Amino acid sequence: MEQNILDCVIIGSGPSGFTAAIYAARADLKPELFTGLEPGGQLTTTTEVDNFPGYADGVTGPQMMMDLQKQAERFDTKVHYELITKVEFATEVGGIHKLRAGTREILAKTVIISTGATAKYLGLDDEKKYAGGGVSACATCDGFFYKGKDVIVVGAGDTAAEEATYLAKLTNKVTMLVRKDAFRASKAMIHRVENTPNIEVKFNHELIGIEGENSLVERVVVINNVTQETSKIDVHGIFIAIGHKPNTDIFSGQITLDENGYIKTVPGSTHTNLPGVFAAGDVQDHIYRQAITAAGSGCMAAMDAEKYLAELH
Repeated sequence: MEQNILDCVIIGSGPSGFTAAIYAARADLKPELFTGLEPGGQLTTTTEVDNFPGYADGVTGPQMMMDLQKQAERFDTKVHYELITKVEFATEVGGIHKLRAGTREILAKTVIISTGATAKYLGLDDEKKYAGGGVSACATCDGFFYKGKDVIVVGAGDTAAEEATYLAKLTNKVTMLVRKDAFRASKAMIHRVENTPNIEVKFNHELIGIEGENSLVERVVVINNVTQETSKIDVHGIFIAIGHKPNTDIFSGQITLDENGYIKTVPGSTHTNLPGVFAAGDVQDHIYRQAITAAGSGCMAAMDAEKYLAELH
């Protein structure tokens, strides 16, 4: 029996994956989407989404992803609740890409990679316990909920400095916990932190515990790693800003990645170094990392895939 060769396979099911599916399906590419282990992606861990256009009253992350999936399925996108574990990409124009999900082999003329990035956490049990109750990895997503309150930011790099200065505009006070005795951030970002009056930086401090009632954060336990002295700080929000890890392990060695593991795309497009393979969303964007920018690049990827297929004929 001859194996079916699909026009378009989408790996990943966040805003970029489903938007790519909507556009690809409407272009009659009959896309098949593989959700991976976290259907809906990072957004399913976000309780309230208030910054996505069109939801005037806000929406929960899981609900928004269900809406996007329904829209993709309305145009006959096939959704598989499976994980792609191995890829063998063709290197020549018009080549057939081979993907594996469990024991099944999938053949495709184009592949859109929308596997996203995973926020790095410290690994404390309390982080899971208070997820959605005050622990976040995205200030621009969740900062608004802490207007006039006290928060802490954990991290020492540019992301942490940026999140702290962003939060300082909204909140009463930001305490930064920096594990070492200096920032890793750029000079410009350090100056911004130093010139913001309501940011207090605690060097040589680490977060070791979170306390609160009803899974809502009320205070944190921190340790001074020089004196070993512990103390408590009353806060409502905790922002972990120690970076993201793009989900690109299965592509390394085939797709060109940057030094942090993000997929490199041709500027102004979603093209990767391989013909017929496109990347959209947080897997190739370490700057904006928003649902709306991911959705926009998902649209671009589907249009790039459609154009690529049209030029083959």
